[in-house]
Amino acid sequence: MKTIGLIGGMSWESSLEYYRIINKRINNQAGGLTSAECIMYSVNFAEIEYLQRNNEWDKAATILVNIAKKLESVGADCVLICTNTMHKIASHVQEAIKVPLIHIGEATSEAISEDNISKIGLLGTRYTMEEDFYHDSLDQRGIQVVTPDQTARAELNRIIFEELCQGEFLAESKQKIQSMIENLRLAGAKAIVLGCTEIPLIIKQEDCSLPLYNTMDIHARKAVEFSLG
Repeated sequence: MKTIGLIGGMSWESSLEYYRIINKRINNQAGGLTSAECIMYSVNFAEIEYLQRNNEWDKAATILVNIAKKLESVGADCVLICTNTMHKIASHVQEAIKVPLIHIGEATSEAISEDNISKIGLLGTRYTMEEDFYHDSLDQRGIQVVTPDQTARAELNRIIFEELCQGEFLAESKQKIQSMIENLRLAGAKAIVLGCTEIPLIIKQEDCSLPLYNTMDIHARKAVEFSLG
């Protein structure tokens, strides 16, 4: 079994799910008392969010690069950034380490492509929905992307940071996200990418008429495949 290195804490609510999913999947495959060999470094998310909000991505990249190096130095055979948004600086992290960085966007794009879906609705933070770093992985596989309108994107970003990342899961906010999903369906989306690791904490497949791609689950599954491969 190879050791999985996790950069977590963005937020710890979803990092908790990463740990659960990875251990559950490994135990399901290996049985008995088997659990994952993994190392998690959990950041202070307040510091990272401040840098995101103030467009200081180089400083954020330096923090994550240093963490990835530490994980590699203590035996991690791969590294995961346990959030979608911080994949904006994923290339900086990969360039700094010798072990592979398992990219959440690439793993998700591969899963969508395997299902022959050509147009998806993307939900996430405003950074993920509006900037190229996430869209690029989808574009390379010929997958069209639609996102909510500007007002809805701002509201979803608020829900993520002010509610979900702080462990608040409000029925009103769930309804708002479901409304966004319906509008994306009307815009031609054939599936929905939950491109924020907190959204699956409030939106489940039974809440949506379209297929959902839970990026956290897909990412964790890739890590398990690597570990047991």
